[in-house]
Amino acid sequence: MQVLKFGGTSVANAENINKVAAIVKKAVSKDKTIVVVSALGGVTDMLLQSANNAARGNEDYKQTIAEIEKRHFDAVKSLIPVAHQSQLLSLVKTSINEIEDICNGIFLLSEITPRTKDRLASYGEWLSSQIIAEKLRFDQVEVQWKDARQLITTNSNYTQAQVNFEATQANIVDYFNGLQQPLCIIPGFIASNADGITTTIGRGGSDYTAAIIAAALNAEVLEIWTDVSGMMTADPRLAANAKVIEKISYGEAMELSHFGAKVIYPPTLQPVMTRNIPVWIKNTFAPEDGGTLVLNNERSAAQSDGNIIRGISSINNLALLSLEGSGMVGIPGFSKRLFEALSNEQINVILITQSSSEHSICVAIDAGKADAAKQAIDEAFANELALQKVEPLKVETDLSIVALVGEQMRSHPGVSGKMFSALGRNGINVRAIAQGSSEKNISAVISTADVRKAINVLHEDFFETTFKQVHLFIAGVGNVGSKLLQQIEKQLASLQQHLKIKINVVGISNSRTMVLNEKGIALDNWQEELNQGEKASLPLFVDHVINKNLRNSVFVDITANPDVAAIYDRLLQKSISVVACNKIAASSDYANYKRLKDLAREFNCKFLFETNVGAGLPVIGTLNDLVYSGDEVKKLEAVLSGTLNFVFNNYDGSRPFSDVVRQAQEEGYTEPDPRLDLSGTDVMRKILILAREAGHEMQMEDIGNNGFLPEECMEGDVEAFYACMHRHEAHFKQLLDDANAQNCKLKFVATFNEGKASVGLQHIAPENDLYHLYGKDNVVLFYTLRYPSQPLVVKGAGAGADVTASGVFADIVRAASI
Repeated sequence: MQVLKFGGTSVANAENINKVAAIVKKAVSKDKTIVVVSALGGVTDMLLQSANNAARGNEDYKQTIAEIEKRHFDAVKSLIPVAHQSQLLSLVKTSINEIEDICNGIFLLSEITPRTKDRLASYGEWLSSQIIAEKLRFDQVEVQWKDARQLITTNSNYTQAQVNFEATQANIVDYFNGLQQPLCIIPGFIASNADGITTTIGRGGSDYTAAIIAAALNAEVLEIWTDVSGMMTADPRLAANAKVIEKISYGEAMELSHFGAKVIYPPTLQPVMTRNIPVWIKNTFAPEDGGTLVLNNERSAAQSDGNIIRGISSINNLALLSLEGSGMVGIPGFSKRLFEALSNEQINVILITQSSSEHSICVAIDAGKADAAKQAIDEAFANELALQKVEPLKVETDLSIVALVGEQMRSHPGVSGKMFSALGRNGINVRAIAQGSSEKNISAVISTADVRKAINVLHEDFFETTFKQVHLFIAGVGNVGSKLLQQIEKQLASLQQHLKIKINVVGISNSRTMVLNEKGIALDNWQEELNQGEKASLPLFVDHVINKNLRNSVFVDITANPDVAAIYDRLLQKSISVVACNKIAASSDYANYKRLKDLAREFNCKFLFETNVGAGLPVIGTLNDLVYSGDEVKKLEAVLSGTLNFVFNNYDGSRPFSDVVRQAQEEGYTEPDPRLDLSGTDVMRKILILAREAGHEMQMEDIGNNGFLPEECMEGDVEAFYACMHRHEAHFKQLLDDANAQNCKLKFVATFNEGKASVGLQHIAPENDLYHLYGKDNVVLFYTLRYPSQPLVVKGAGAGADVTASGVFADIVRAASI
């Protein structure tokens, strides 16, 4: 004996019912079969809507009934040959007339009782089961239709009737012992009390009907046919990579069902669990899919895929009630009074947690009951409130519960640590935590706005061994930004294969336009997408980054814009890592620099700016390694401007100094405004950043600058700057000649020694470590406690779009790896 149940979507229309018929015929060929069906999809809601409209005096109920009639007529006409439709159409019409009569009575009385609601709601399953039974008869299947009200007996608690299992089992066994046909069709959801009056056993009750019958007959299996291919590791509407759970224990399935996994109705499992009957959840629209098998053996379920976590689920629309006060400590009965007050108002408690100090207790309830709960609790503790033994009840709304479910968690330490670490890394604040002693479930109360992110973060950590998805927002796509996007595109497969990281560029902005796409921007077509994007707006771009609340988000600043640097704090406070090619923030006022570093630590994210000093060279990384390992930087000597090194290496007096500078700009070595390089300001910023990273509190004005440009060259725009340099060619030639006369080279050198820093043009002799520095190379010499006389040297290309982009890329990978 096998029992099959088909839900509302499975029998929503004639096309779907044909699929059901095919599945049923195949099942009947194997074993004696009982089929329990729901109403046509949405019909139960339409019936109750008709009743409610009628009670409110709204004559729209007539139109709704007409739609119900049409849907059933359409199903009959599509499923049954014309010559044989009349009897079934007459049955449908009679039922519709009864529905109209009941609603007309409700309309006249302007009220509806629970008993009348049950009577109305029963027509959905009653009609659908009759139509499906008739369809199978005309498919030459020997079938018997049976009214569930003659089998399942309940009390008179209408709309939520409790089953009398002793009487029900006797009815079911007596009936099926005498049944000769290989197939029986039964309407789900409906039952009757001892007086034969129609009752219903709660929404989702068709599952329950099937389970009751399966348990009474000790069936081989209960199959629940729905519109998904089984229970999922997470809600696929929230987690794109959710997958089907092949096997799951009864306990785990009940936990997931309670926490919002609507594939199966929670009470369904109780009757079959006591008889150890497996439940198989299958997809009507993909019957060949394996589905999910619910078993009594938790260990075999866990061993099916090796995961100790079965699934992740959530409940939304919650309120958290917190009762606190010193008067609660050590006094028995406070919890009892709290729960009694809620129980008296028929308010269900979803989650409970209490501090071990007994100073506070909090419960999660349906947000719609929050006002009633507060009033009831305030009344229950009115005396303690007046005496200030307890504080006024705190009510927090817009909350949800996210839960990890798995029977095997109790034998595996570290699951909760992994869960809360993953949430914390992504800036998801946990308001309350609960875990039962059975350790099947770890629940966390979080903001509803964070639910999608939380589920994806947890799913990634517990189920997706393939890769970690990083969401990238990029501001600035000039020379460096364009090269970065090329490098990312080229390395996507390698990152996924070797580092298990998948980079998804979801936002790009330049000074004119911006494009935002949560699903990802095609890296082989980003220029066109950006050109067709909306008008650029930094506030809107940043708001989008924050409001989208995507997991593992990284913001990349490849501009020289102070406005962009000014929004880092907002991003870091949302646990969004910042990778800055822009030097402005790290070289700003020391208090701002320190605040940004502190925010990154506080909110478990990264503030990285390796390219601020040496493009792609690991200068800051090397310095951090020295400091973190206990070394102390005593002195730094560095050529930190690839631009200036290129200029002085290529200026030999044969052509104007201004032409060499323009060449450097054209080849992408300079800042957007080359005066930042030539004035020494850029180098000042770099030595300032290094001094700060070495642990020294320093401001920009503390750095001496021995500049070499005539002051008037800093006036006007960039073209005026070039014209001025051309006029002062003799000045630059004299600088070169003076150096040559001493057999030296010109180098713009930054030094830091015992807490003091300076930058300036120097004559470098051949024996100096800085002499043999060619092209656009940079070099940094670290003199430390461990390297007192022979410095640690970092040397290499210090300018250029490619190497700078590679440094930004490396920071992105570091940020993604937290």
